[in-house]
Amino acid sequence: MDQDQQALPPKILSKDEILLLSLKLFAQKGFFNTSLTDIKEAADIKTSNGIYQHFKNKQTIAAELYGNIMDSLNISIDDIRRRNRKPSEQLRETVNLFFKLTEDAPDVMRFLLLLKLNEFLPDEKPLLETPAFIKIKKIFFVAAKEGEIRNMDATLAYSYFFGIINTLLSMVLSGELEKPASSYQAQAWTTAWATIVKK
Repeated sequence: MDQDQQALPPKILSKDEILLLSLKLFAQKGFFNTSLTDIKEAADIKTSNGIYQHFKNKQTIAAELYGNIMDSLNISIDDIRRRNRKPSEQLRETVNLFFKLTEDAPDVMRFLLLLKLNEFLPDEKPLLETPAFIKIKKIFFVAAKEGEIRNMDATLAYSYFFGIINTLLSMVLSGELEKPASSYQAQAWTTAWATIVKK
């Protein structure tokens, strides 16, 4: 048997495999410090052709990742709003979701919270203008209308509340806080809620 017959066929990567590998690398090294060569090596393939079959460049990979994450988050927020009537319950469930994602899918949360998305995805909508976050801001609007929180602009309420939550989660994701996210969850909720609750 000659060497050509013994040679294994080149490894073929699916689009999803490339996205998952890229997400991991972007989350660990940052977008600008990750090259297509890094992705190729992480995939254990000989050439970048397998990547180019699915994506034009690194930015299109990041854009699809962002779109997929935001679509999934949008579905989750819709589900939370369907299952919980009171805005305070919806907010608590949203916080639960973010803490769960930080523990179960840290690369997703690093991508959203630690990377400066506007630097490499300038044509994408900023986080607060995506459907998921517009719906989250609407929760604050309804909470003020129903008297659960102080009467304030929904964007301002969002910034007070999620400023605390997102800062804490960012510190967990970057290693500045050593314990798992869940160990800070109750205190984070209490502190964030205290900034907006109607007293």
